Amino acid sequence: MDVKTGFFYLFSLVLLFAAFRVITARNPVHAVLFLMLSFSQASAIWLLLKAEFLAITLVLVYLGAVMVLFLFVVMMLDIKIDALRQGFWKHFPLAVTLGAVVVLEMAMVLMAGFRVSEEPRVAQVIGQPLLEVSNSKELGKLLYTQYVYPVQVAAVILLVAMIAAIALTLRARKDTKTIDPSEQVRVRAGDRLHIVKLDPTRPAPAAEAAPEENKA
Repeated sequence: MDVKTGFFYLFSLVLLFAAFRVITARNPVHAVLFLMLSFSQASAIWLLLKAEFLAITLVLVYLGAVMVLFLFVVMMLDIKIDALRQGFWKHFPLAVTLGAVVVLEMAMVLMAGFRVSEEPRVAQVIGQPLLEVSNSKELGKLLYTQYVYPVQVAAVILLVAMIAAIALTLRARKDTKTIDPSEQVRVRAGDRLHIVKLDPTRPAPAAEAAPEENKA
């Protein structure tokens, strides 16, 4: 067994252990941390398989953004674990059925086997060594040449979904002093400032009568 195979089995074992702990951990924060560990091990396996683009995407998108967001959300929410476990046995038969279907599908895929092909290589130039093809570079060429319009449409859809999510979660609160910019633009000086005319001088008030004891 060479070094590459040894790393593959090491990453696979850690990945299986982390995936198992995701569904068995009682603390939601621990489950999210184990899920991040499983993603990192899957990224390492993809690097061994020379799928650099998928490995980097998994690290940047899931570990760097999605899972960190999940971790902060889980830590901020007050999740009552006892209340979530009340309907466990009620949904247990459905969970077992779905798990059996997934196991059967995976068994069918493993029994059918995988078609193994040689690694893609570019044509050798006379006088130069044989160079390997970079799948990230080739994928980038396809995305920005042949599939540039589908990529732009997907980007617009994601932008619209992000704006819609912000608009749906934005609610006007009555306990905050918010100012509408449109009302500020349409305001008139006469509505905000009232000038009151006063006399320049006012007579002094009459002196009060002194007490009787002072007169004596």
